[in-house]
Amino acid sequence: MSDNTLTDEIILRASCPAGSGIVASITSFLAEQGAYLSDLSHFDDRDNKRLFLRTRFHIETGEATLTTLCRDFPVLADGFGMEWAMYSAQAPTRTLIMVSQYDHCLDDLLFRLHKGEINMEVMAVVSNHQTLRPMVEREGIRFIHLPVSKENKALQEKTLIDIVEDTGTELVVLARYMQILSDDLCSRWPGRVINIHHSFLPGFKGAKPYHQAHTRGVKLIGATAHYVTADLDEGPIIEQSVQGVDHTYTPEMLVAVGRDTETQALARAVKLHTEHRVFLDGNKTVVLRQ
Repeated sequence: MSDNTLTDEIILRASCPAGSGIVASITSFLAEQGAYLSDLSHFDDRDNKRLFLRTRFHIETGEATLTTLCRDFPVLADGFGMEWAMYSAQAPTRTLIMVSQYDHCLDDLLFRLHKGEINMEVMAVVSNHQTLRPMVEREGIRFIHLPVSKENKALQEKTLIDIVEDTGTELVVLARYMQILSDDLCSRWPGRVINIHHSFLPGFKGAKPYHQAHTRGVKLIGATAHYVTADLDEGPIIEQSVQGVDHTYTPEMLVAVGRDTETQALARAVKLHTEHRVFLDGNKTVVLRQ
C-alpha cells in the first residue's frame, strides 16, 4: 500500500445494528485518512434492524496503510457494535476445492481462475476418489486423496481440518463433493464452505434427479449455491441459476443443462465471496453486488 496507487485498493465490509450516522461516520473516517472511495454499497435490513456495508477504496493522499487503518478503525467500530474486516483487494482468497468424480464444476472454476475471473489461490484439491487426480496435477495443483467410509469418516474429517489449518485456507468449495459433512465440521466454518446442488420445483431427492424431473415434465432446470450448515442443503443461499426446458428434452439433455446451471451458480457464488460481497444475515445472505 506504500505507493498509494490505484492498484493498492482496500475493501472494508461491516455490519452492525442499524442507526443514524453510521455511513457518514465511516466515510468521514476514510476521508480523514486520505481515502478515495471507488465503490460504496449498503443495505438496511428492516426486519432484523441491521446495516450491511461494503466499500472499496485507495489512499489518495497521506500515509495510511491497511495496517494503520486496521489499527485505528476499531475506535469508530466499537462505538456502533460493528463486526468488520478490511482486506487487500488484490490478495487472492486461499481456497480448498473438494470434489468426488464429476469434473464439470472443478473444470469451470479452474478455467475461470486462469482467465483471471476469480481472485483465488487454490491451495489443494481434496477428493474421496482418484478419478480427477490427472486433471488437477496437470494444472500443477496439489491433489489429496481422502477416501471416506463409515468407519474412517471422523478420522478423515480430522485430517481435513488439519489440511485447512496447515494451508491457511479461507474458503472451502464443494464442487460436487458427494459426501455429507458432519454437523461439527459445518459449525466449525460458518460462512466459509460453499456447496452447489440441483434445485427443482418440486424437489427431487435420491438417485437420478434429472430422470425424475423428466418423468414429471419439469419446465425449469435450476441450481443453488449456498453456505453449508448442519441442515442438509438448507444453508443461506448465495446464488441461483435457472434455464428453461420443455417436453423435447431427454433425460440426458436435462443432465447437460443441469451441468451448465451448476457451474454458473457455483462460479458466481465463489466470485461474490472472494470479492467480500456476501454477508450472513441469519439463515439468508445479503449480497452487495454494486
